[in-house]
Amino acid sequence: MKSILLAAALLAGATAATAEPVSVEAVMVPQEQMKFDLGDGSKHFVLAVRREGTAKGNGAFDGASVTEFGWHDINPPMNGDPRGYLKLTVENGDVAVLKWTVRAVFLKGDDKPALFDNGVWELVSGTGSFEGMAGVGALVIKPAEGEDRRFILTGEIG
Repeated sequence: MKSILLAAALLAGATAATAEPVSVEAVMVPQEQMKFDLGDGSKHFVLAVRREGTAKGNGAFDGASVTEFGWHDINPPMNGDPRGYLKLTVENGDVAVLKWTVRAVFLKGDDKPALFDNGVWELVSGTGSFEGMAGVGALVIKPAEGEDRRFILTGEIG
């Protein structure tokens, strides 16, 4: 029994040692977007968007060009369920594809409701150095200037 516990502890330690932390931010600028108003008298809409930016920070995604393929289902001033994919291309051409989902929550503000977008991402495929890797982490989306958005990713890949 002790040897099984020791083996499990060693395996867990070895797994943790191979994971690499990542922490990047990218200001994402809309390139294409289509907004669908649902026409039900509410402010509910869906936004299909392709945004682009550059990741800056630490880890394997630092310096990558980032493309978002997003589907933002938003029902102000209640909530929303944005989701999509991020394609990160590093300098040598290797690609990491992240699937992400966010829960959008509107909180009361002084003048108008404030939007908070918090969720998760998962590395689902890749080429080159990202091929066969796994990864997971947190995603926060914040307003930047105008229609731009700041994507903040933290987590680990390995």
